[in-house]
Formats: sequence, C-alpha cells, structure tokens
Amino acid sequence: MSLQTKALPLSDFFNTIPPDIASDICTVTQFLKNNYHVKSYIVGGAVRDTLLGRVCVDFDIECYGISPEKFDRAMRELGAQGVGKSFFVYKYRQLDIALPRREKKVARGHRGFAVELATEEQEASRRRDFTINALMYDLEQERILDFWGGLRDIEKKLLRVVDPDSFVEDSLRVLRAMQFAARLGFKVEEGSCRLCRTIALDDLPKERIFIEFEKMFKGSYLHYGLYYLFALGIADKLWGIEIDRKSFIKLAIVLMHYRKNFIEALYPYYFLYIAASCLEMERQQLLDSIGTPGSYYKKIADAPTLPAEIDCAFVARTARKEGIEAFVGNYHPDVRRLAQKLGVWDEPFDSGAKPALLMAEGFKGKALGDELERQREEKIRSLNEDCSEL
Repeated sequence: MSLQTKALPLSDFFNTIPPDIASDICTVTQFLKNNYHVKSYIVGGAVRDTLLGRVCVDFDIECYGISPEKFDRAMRELGAQGVGKSFFVYKYRQLDIALPRREKKVARGHRGFAVELATEEQEASRRRDFTINALMYDLEQERILDFWGGLRDIEKKLLRVVDPDSFVEDSLRVLRAMQFAARLGFKVEEGSCRLCRTIALDDLPKERIFIEFEKMFKGSYLHYGLYYLFALGIADKLWGIEIDRKSFIKLAIVLMHYRKNFIEALYPYYFLYIAASCLEMERQQLLDSIGTPGSYYKKIADAPTLPAEIDCAFVARTARKEGIEAFVGNYHPDVRRLAQKLGVWDEPFDSGAKPALLMAEGFKGKALGDELERQREEKIRSLNEDCSEL
C-alpha cells in the first residue's frame, strides 16, 4: 500500500495531550534534533487516540538517523533509563523512546523475538499489529504518515491486521484485538478475524492473558469484547466453550443495558460476574484460567448470584457485612432500588439485634452467635412482607 499523509498542526496534535507530557515531548525531540540531528516521530496508539479525541498518557517516540551507540549516549545525557536495551527502548518520565526495529520470532512465547534495527519508516511500522496502531506523526512536517491504511480504518472503525506473516508470530495480538474492540467500539475486519482464529494461545503466560482481559473489562463497549471473545476463538481455546445465539444475545443485552449503572470502583469485575452467571460457568475455574489477582476472587468468587426475582430479603442478606455499593451485582436496577429504600447502599444491613442486650439475658459463646443469627434471619425474612410497598 502506498504512503498516505494527513496534515495535522502541532497545536492540534497537542490539544488532547496533558501539558506536562507535551512539554516532555518537546524537550526530548528538540534535544535529539539539536545535538544528534535525529528525526523523531510519535508512533503507535498515541496517534490513534489523538485522531479519536481520546486522552492518552502513554507516548512512544521513535528516532531515526542515529546509531545504537550514539543513541545510548544521548539517552544517558538526557537522563532516560534503559527499560529494554535489547529492544533499544528507554524511558523518560512518561515517554518511551526507542530506535525503529523489526522483529522475528525465534522462540516460543510472547518474548521469543530477535530484534534488528530498521532504517525506514515503513519497514519499522510493519511490525505493528493493526493499521490504526501503525500511524506515525512527523513532528517537523506536522503530518501523519500512513503506510497501511490506518486513517481509512479509523474512519470505518475497523481493526485490520498490518502484516499477516508477522501478526501470527505473536499470539497475544489475538487478545489485543478483543480488548481494542471493547475499548474503542471497533469491529475486527473479517480477514483479520479468520487469521486470529488460526492462532493458538497456549504459549501465553496467564499474567499476560490477564493484562489484556483487564483492559477489555474496563472498556466502554463490553458487548464488542464479548462478541470477539467468541468470534476470535478465545473462549474456545481458553475454556473449551462456544456460545449459542440465544445466550449471546441475553448476555450482550445485559452488558449494554446495564453498563450505565456500573460504578467505577467495580469496573474490572462486572464482566466476569455477569458472564459467569449468564453462561453458567464455574467462577473459580474462570478466574483461575486467566490468572486474575486476589481482588477478583474476593469480589466475584463468593458473591451471591442474582436470583430471578430480586426481593428485600436478598438485598438485605447480601448487605449484612457491607453495603450494596461493594457488591458486584449492584448494576441491576432492582438491587439498586431496594438497597436505597432499605438504607443499605453504602451501609451494612442492621437487623436491630444487639449483642449487649442478649449477653445481659445470659447468652454467651456459641449460643450468643446462634441467637444473633436467628434474630437477623427473622428480620430479613420479615422484610419481604413489606417489599410490595417498596
């Protein structure tokens, strides 16, 4: 594909960038230009996000026209730290600064790549996963360089593989397709879908799998993530399950309809809780399979399943130790409504049972605990008599 360009004034490019990061970009690129005659580009997701009007805080700068030895010296003078010297990558504050490179698969796993320097922009951009991530912003000419049709695919809201040969060498990219779809609301181009389905995922460590899943969990288009979880063969390869049309529609509707009720503190947990319930999957196995950290087990594994009919007793019982605000099933409108009415949204349910009074009556030890439990359950059961009024 021939090179396409798009003019974009520097002021417009920096418009969505936090001022401190914009200042750092200018510092780095001017230092390299004035002292080493380096040509610098902003590359990757930062260019994509700028065009989409999204705030981005992760910026990659790619530097041309300098040897690795001089680049290392320049980075030391700048005060940047090497974070991947074998990949020619350095860190300066929130910026990643690197030399252009090409990669070749030489061993199993996500890190099994040999790296060589690239000398041309198109050659370096070929290693990117999707066309929308292969865009380059020329800081001097104030224009976007597009070798693979990324500008067109952004307009079409499409994820398209750059180079099929290099794409299949990194199985993590299948999961990246899923999480990009969920975050951006983009569709995966059909040929790219077919390619993803041919790629095995058994070489990926669970911690890498989880990182991509967590990005998907926080996306604004969870139903897209759900679709590609199955359409790309990920669910089949990780869990050995497929989904019928009826179950997919049911789950997608829940994710779309109730996402407005998600609270920020629980964003990472809703998807798995809802999916496990709708697909009747064993939660512990689901969490184990993608290497979730302990917080997921605490929020999801032992959380009660929403019953077909949500009543006051269920809400009160769920709120016995902490308010419904901490319950990952709080997205359901009936749960929210009854929690507010019962005063247990951000406070635990108070049954009125007082340990001090029971102790004064002679209860102690196990008998005290049993009586407290009996009174609490009696109060909870009695709530349903008033539920119709709530």
